[in-house]
Amino acid sequence: MTIRRTVLLSAAVVVALVAAACGGDDDATTTPAPPPATDAPADTAAPAPPPATEAEPPPTTEDTVALSQAGGRLAEVLDRGSVRCGVRDALPGFNFLTPDGEHEGFDSDFCRVIAAAVLGDAGAVDFVDLATSDRFTALQSGEIDVLVRNTTFTASRDGKEAANFVYTTLYDGQGVVVPASTGITDLEGLEDANICVAQGTTTELNLTDVMRSRGISFNPVTFGESSEARVGYTAGQCEAFTSDKSSLAVFKFEIEAGGGDEQFILPETISKEPLGPAVLDGDTEWAQVVQWAVMATIQAWEFGLDSGNIASATGDNPALGRFLGEEGFDPGLGLPSDFAVQVVSQVGNYEEIYRQHLEPLGLPLDGSVNDLWTNGGLLYVPPYR
Repeated sequence: MTIRRTVLLSAAVVVALVAAACGGDDDATTTPAPPPATDAPADTAAPAPPPATEAEPPPTTEDTVALSQAGGRLAEVLDRGSVRCGVRDALPGFNFLTPDGEHEGFDSDFCRVIAAAVLGDAGAVDFVDLATSDRFTALQSGEIDVLVRNTTFTASRDGKEAANFVYTTLYDGQGVVVPASTGITDLEGLEDANICVAQGTTTELNLTDVMRSRGISFNPVTFGESSEARVGYTAGQCEAFTSDKSSLAVFKFEIEAGGGDEQFILPETISKEPLGPAVLDGDTEWAQVVQWAVMATIQAWEFGLDSGNIASATGDNPALGRFLGEEGFDPGLGLPSDFAVQVVSQVGNYEEIYRQHLEPLGLPLDGSVNDLWTNGGLLYVPPYR
């Protein structure tokens, strides 16, 4: 399929979806509990074999990690003929279900990017809707092949969740929103203010850290979920609400499109929130496949290739020829030589994906950290050679 042109989200769709959830990774890391200890045998005699009818125990997280470390995920995906991609079905701009039941958004398109690269078919994706608490469990158990669900790359998630984060697809950061009528323009203006925040999350920790470091006293008003914190803010329980800026942009759009008061997102960015796909630790082959599939969208943008012209492009320089797979160039990544052509022709380059899904929410690409390195942004990929 070719990429759809930018379609501005209607206010009605956004209002309905944001009520469920929106943007950003506001959630704390959830480390799975260790397996229960096994009692030592009472004697040294060999145990009797189990009855023939005894069912095999389900695979444990340790079993899945061991299988991943032995490789094989790529072969499994090829054999299955689809990529199982962990997402969230109610994140406007990132992934949500249209009235026709189609997955649409920035994250869902990167699921399609991976499928196009590996299988030559951007439609060969099994989308798996995951609650926050289930994200890493699904990855560890093998329920999904890749997690593309607005998840921030952090040290503890890298170290404790058996997650291997690949190329960052969106550089985000936490911010604070206030009613524009308050005239508040910086964090110091929130002295002694009530600030709505989701409890037990990285968002709450970031807010506490920055306010303490700057000597600003405040009153956290905590809620079990970020969606509840948004409701508390709109109900007037707080003077401010904090979340990732991508989430706040959707929130501001929803309020103002619905006829509510004008909102102001403070200019300070109080945390780093690099978001991107994660795969299970240990399977280098699968990790590099996902990595280069994602990076192909950025390299295509740098080459000036998009969904409308890549099919007719020719390698007028050696680097472009390699990228297009001319003469069967194969760097040994486990991908077809024409994988980049499949990705861009079927889904689009990074610029197309970003402008289609995120710019309508008030997140401009030009001159942002998510722009190409040649334009002053952070998107810079290794040479394909």
